[in-house]
Amino acid sequence: MESGNDTQISEFFLLGFSEEQEQQPLVFGLFLSMYLITVFGNLLLILAVSSDSHLHTPMYFFLANLSFVDICFTSTTIPKMLWNIQTQSKVITYAGCITQMYFFTLFAVLDVFLLSVMAYDRYVAICHPLNYMVFMNPLLCGLLVMASWIMCILNSLLQSLMMLRLSFCTHLHIPHFFCELNEMVQLACSDTFLNNLVMYFAAVLLGGGAFAGILYSYSKIVSSIRGISSAQGKYKAFSTCASHLSVVCLFYCTMLGVYLSSAAPQSSHASAIASVMYTVVTPMLNPFIYSLRNRDIKRALKRIQGA
Repeated sequence: MESGNDTQISEFFLLGFSEEQEQQPLVFGLFLSMYLITVFGNLLLILAVSSDSHLHTPMYFFLANLSFVDICFTSTTIPKMLWNIQTQSKVITYAGCITQMYFFTLFAVLDVFLLSVMAYDRYVAICHPLNYMVFMNPLLCGLLVMASWIMCILNSLLQSLMMLRLSFCTHLHIPHFFCELNEMVQLACSDTFLNNLVMYFAAVLLGGGAFAGILYSYSKIVSSIRGISSAQGKYKAFSTCASHLSVVCLFYCTMLGVYLSSAAPQSSHASAIASVMYTVVTPMLNPFIYSLRNRDIKRALKRIQGA
């Protein structure tokens, strides 16, 4: 295929994790198991929050939204990978690749935004407990979630439109198990300066801004907890945000590790494997992290089981 307009391209090839045919059943079984655990775990968490009136609070409202986004996040990539393994095909159409990239970018950034909103919620709960329900009223909670969706949709739309302007040459093999934005930009044979500029500007503005919000919230939370005189009071205050802090650390550390490692040469295969941590493992662990030490969630789950 000669270099030309990208509309002439009909398909890409997702190389995945392994070329070895005998390893494919193991990969299929492993990812199918993780995907089912992710979907059912997050659905159970959403059901617990929606069915228990005691959980109709801002914190659990944001948690239910995060669970929904995590289901969508994994559903963007894993089913296609499982289908390709089952059919012994690595092909994804050009339109399918752009669509997958759009939704992956949307839900990845939305995850970051919701974690930032949840950090603000914990800041208000710990630093301004008497005015918590005044500040975190249903209207504000709805607006925060809606604003997060709107910004992420616009960002994904911009990135997708920027991708449509690129031309691709003969090398159409993506060394990943999904159509990742950065990998696709690197495959282009036309000038990618503007794409890289927009991509990194969005990463700094949206991802960096959300992370700065999380850091600011927790700096205030730590300062407030240090001002509590009793050890029991400190523990109680910290326990209210321990689960969220665990998810933030897991998500950001794995994502940072992936993109730092991708800067090195010959690391595409290793980067694809490392990407599993934040695209599959973190969404799978979220329901367990939020429910194992949360009495309210445990109580709601027991009511569902007893129903």
